[in-house]
Amino acid sequence: MSDNLARQFLIREDVVFLNHGSFGACPRAVFEAYQRWQLELERQPVEFLGRALTENMRVARTALAAELASAPENVVGLTNATLGLNIVAQSLELKPGDQILTTDHEYSALEKTWAYVARRTAAEIIVVNIPLPLLDEGQFTDTIIAGMTARTKVLFLSHITSPTALLFPIERAVAEARRRGIWSVIDGAHTPGHIPLQLDALGADFYAGNCHKWMMAPKGSAFLHARPEVQGLLNPLVISHGWTAQSKEPGAKGAFGNSPFIDELEVQGTRDPAPWLTIPAALDYRRDNDWPSVQAHCHTLAQDTARRLAELTGLEPLSAPQFCAPQMVAMPIPPCDTDQLKIDLIERYNIEIPVFKWQDHHIVRLSVQGYNSKGQMDLLLDALTELLSLKGGAARKAS
Repeated sequence: MSDNLARQFLIREDVVFLNHGSFGACPRAVFEAYQRWQLELERQPVEFLGRALTENMRVARTALAAELASAPENVVGLTNATLGLNIVAQSLELKPGDQILTTDHEYSALEKTWAYVARRTAAEIIVVNIPLPLLDEGQFTDTIIAGMTARTKVLFLSHITSPTALLFPIERAVAEARRRGIWSVIDGAHTPGHIPLQLDALGADFYAGNCHKWMMAPKGSAFLHARPEVQGLLNPLVISHGWTAQSKEPGAKGAFGNSPFIDELEVQGTRDPAPWLTIPAALDYRRDNDWPSVQAHCHTLAQDTARRLAELTGLEPLSAPQFCAPQMVAMPIPPCDTDQLKIDLIERYNIEIPVFKWQDHHIVRLSVQGYNSKGQMDLLLDALTELLSLKGGAARKAS
């Protein structure tokens, strides 16, 4: 399976690419669809951007919304999840003493976003520590709910965490926030295409996700989902032709005939919309290649590799298997110079993989996609065995 799929991607053959989670990788067929959109743009820019774009964006939005189990009116196309979350964070009206509840597993760029908002509004950031290893849903949810107070105005959670590759069971926490009148803001950067999503059923107020990671669309494709009741709270970070002074009540029309939510946020001056317009091609690629079966194979490979490394290090995993992202796992390693280890892996073995220290944990974060193979997992384990002087000799003997 992996050899055949590897030929369908553009990853360099001399690199063992085990870092799909950072920026994704685009299959050749999807990348060619992306280039066709770019070529069409350049052949008649005025037609493309001035007359056809609204309808082309609607087609892509409709396809993506179906994948997310939501309505097209609830989804807006953006360049990345960080932008979507910044729109939300900088739109919500917070005042001194209001609390933003979050966890110690969040992505650093968004930690900085909320720090900026707190500095500007004098709101307070409350960080709860999620106990590790994460072994049951109640352990997570009870910790979140215990952090809620009468002053909590925002609940900000990752769905799949970046540093620890955990799949947080956010459903009950989101429901409790809704019951208490707390805005729920979910960072789903790693989630679309990684796990099935039903955003309307989840009921989060705001959910941002990237399509360039596990959905394998081109870089520059992302979305912000908002419940209809809260769409009127949002303001664009860039005021352009999509802005209107008209009402944002449900049913209102924006400058280009969509809702103000869509027109104000999607229209931000001249930009290349080709990545967003390629999302239907990415969804088609997944269907044509029976991607659920590919994902199941990748999940098995990721968990088996993590198990084998744990046998070599003697270190326990960060969670039970059901709370680990299906195709991504943060594998604890003994204390070491993580910067040097990352350099050694790429320079000596051509292995591209994140290595870092998070809190008191030293971590190698493995991503497994359809182009990866068991032989590459064996090489990673052999490399770590040598570089970290692990017990047991060649790692492949542990399999």
